[in-house]
Amino acid sequence: MRLPRVHLRLASTAAVRLHPPPSGAISHEVRDKKEWQLELEQHIARGQLAIARQVFDRIPSPDARAYNALIRAYSWRAPFHAAIDLYRSMLHSRVPPNKYTFPFVLKACSTLADLRCGRAVHGHAAAAGLHTDMFVSTALIDLYIRCARFGPAANVFAQMPMRDVVAWNAMLAGYAQHGMYQHAIAHLLDMQGHGCLRPNASTIVSLLPLLAQHEALSQGTSIHAYCLRACLDQKEEQVLVGTALLDMYAKCKHLVYACRVFYAMPVRNEVTWSALIGGFVLCDKMVQAFSLFKDMLAQGLCFLSPTSVASALRVCASLSDVRMGTQLHALLAKSGIHTDLTAGNSLLSMYAKAGLINETMALFDEMAVKDTVSYGALLSGYVQNGKAEEAFLVFKKMQACNVEPDVATMVSLIPACSHLAALQHGRCSHGSVIIRGLAIETSICNALIDMYAKCGRIDLSRQVFDKMAARDIVSWNTMIAGYGIHGLGKEATTLFLGMKNQGFAPDDVTFICLISACSHSGLVTEGKHWFNMMTQKHGIPPRMEHYICMVDLLARGGFLDEAYQFIQSMPLKADVRVWGALLGACRIHKNIDLGKQVSRMIQKLGPEGTGNFVLLSNIFSAAGRFNEAAEVRVIQKVKGFKKSPGCSWIEINGSLHAFVGGDQSHPRSPDIYQELDNILIDIKKLGYQADTSFVLQDLEEEEKEKALLYHSEKLAIAFGILSLGEDKTIFVTKNLRVCGDCHTAIKYMTLVRKRAIIVRDANRFHHFKNGKCSCGDFW
Repeated sequence: MRLPRVHLRLASTAAVRLHPPPSGAISHEVRDKKEWQLELEQHIARGQLAIARQVFDRIPSPDARAYNALIRAYSWRAPFHAAIDLYRSMLHSRVPPNKYTFPFVLKACSTLADLRCGRAVHGHAAAAGLHTDMFVSTALIDLYIRCARFGPAANVFAQMPMRDVVAWNAMLAGYAQHGMYQHAIAHLLDMQGHGCLRPNASTIVSLLPLLAQHEALSQGTSIHAYCLRACLDQKEEQVLVGTALLDMYAKCKHLVYACRVFYAMPVRNEVTWSALIGGFVLCDKMVQAFSLFKDMLAQGLCFLSPTSVASALRVCASLSDVRMGTQLHALLAKSGIHTDLTAGNSLLSMYAKAGLINETMALFDEMAVKDTVSYGALLSGYVQNGKAEEAFLVFKKMQACNVEPDVATMVSLIPACSHLAALQHGRCSHGSVIIRGLAIETSICNALIDMYAKCGRIDLSRQVFDKMAARDIVSWNTMIAGYGIHGLGKEATTLFLGMKNQGFAPDDVTFICLISACSHSGLVTEGKHWFNMMTQKHGIPPRMEHYICMVDLLARGGFLDEAYQFIQSMPLKADVRVWGALLGACRIHKNIDLGKQVSRMIQKLGPEGTGNFVLLSNIFSAAGRFNEAAEVRVIQKVKGFKKSPGCSWIEINGSLHAFVGGDQSHPRSPDIYQELDNILIDIKKLGYQADTSFVLQDLEEEEKEKALLYHSEKLAIAFGILSLGEDKTIFVTKNLRVCGDCHTAIKYMTLVRKRAIIVRDANRFHHFKNGKCSCGDFW
């Protein structure tokens, strides 16, 4: 029987070639062995490897042909280690392996990435003088490349006396799979200059994903032109070539060309559809992606696959289309794909991003198999929906189940520490990524910079930033934003200049961070300068977020009329957020007339949240017009906007303690309230007077004073004074903006209790010390 020459598709890895069997009749002396051999090969052909092994074990003194047949079967169908074990048995029985043995046993070593065994087989082939055989050499190249040993692979390739396209493809596929762009291109050029060899479909399918990865569109179009000249798009490999081409165009964000390739293909499979859908998702064209997915379904369920469904679910999450997502869930259940891990993880992510935490948790519990992605999706869902404490519990469960967290998991977890301002948890997370060798990852460092900044340790943020092995634009933006929320506008500006000196081009987000930093520091002139430079020098057109920052900058600085004129001159129609920035400044600077004018603009647009209602109510309350303030609150209630209660929390020895205004649920409430009463007496001696304009209700002055005294941040600070040593800084986080009275009172607290106090509110950080705040009363 002649063994066919077989080529493994290079879309996945290099090729292994098989020798044809030696010709010639079998002698009468081994006729019984011939019968055994025939039966062995029949069972192998039927895929009955267990029975084939039983037959093999009954053959008296099996020869190399019998060994080769079974080793080949194991190397193709598994178990792969059985091929290696049988090869060792062959050596033990002193049956010399031949040039038909080595390619198959090497394929088994390659599949298992067993470099040690593969090197031993290489030595045996060399001892037999067969290591330069074309088939053996190609198998060796495949082994070394699979194990990322490019030096030995190149040596084997160089020593081959003859090379055909399969040998060249073996090296090219290895370079491509490991992202070695320059090596792959150089190898392709050498291949074309080597005699009459021409790249085939396997060459193209190996190379195109690498071009897509590097967004090398010009090289990709050259490859496409070659395919047309060589008619590779019209042969039996046309689905593979066509899919690889459209995937390359899609990942290079050239959807027009990707669609042309797609619609020109007479035959498409589910990978083809998934590649195009994924391209639309990558380009953030979610509506078109979903339309394409529905077209795919119209072709029949045979096209439904975990990959395509994952893309569709990502679209549902992006469009917040939970209804369609649940329909997809039902479709998956009917087709049986819901048990696939990829599909299950996509469903988890979709429900989590939609805020349906109960559904996410129920699906997670139903999944028979879970991996790092599964836990990461659940953890990310909790963090994104403000359930940071639950995210920590998921992480602990993940560790208890011996599921190793990856970079994506830690990038999701670290912001939970930021949300809670849980510095001790953040330090533990930092230690965890160091132990796991993930601390060099840029995305991890970016998350750590943000976490330390939001936990009040901007100094540690800078340490992480300075030690980064590689920075991206997000690193610089995050550090600039960190300086901004701490009121360190000059440091933010200095860092921005350093960024440009190191060759990093700022993007639109950079200027949002920079102008915001100027706003928080009262650097009005500098902020106006950078806004102008953004358009004039860097050619970045302003977005609505830039205009919001500029209005905030001018209005906070007291330039209310200029801010109003700036809004009127905007090329974009100002939205509620722009007017809201001005309204907040009207409250700070007590400009009631302009506040009323701005409030009418907001009412025309329709307040998009509770914040503007609260600002309007505050303005009227500050003016003593309590009836109008009450009317605003009634309208707010009728429209369904609920004011979030002020909540503050403090971390004491790794435990978080939360407080709301007037809260008496804490076990130490009597002590806390007594401490606040004592503080009030002490700070009044220094001249403190309660600013009762921050009390919305029309109450008696004494009642207003008590209402102010028991604001959540004051409760948290009092608990910190009782719980922490005098040398410890008190760090409190609040979900809303700190009110003016609390801001004044805390400055006095630092004097009477001789404590440093840091408060992180919804806008920025306030570092209180010796009766002063780092914001300079500018927030």
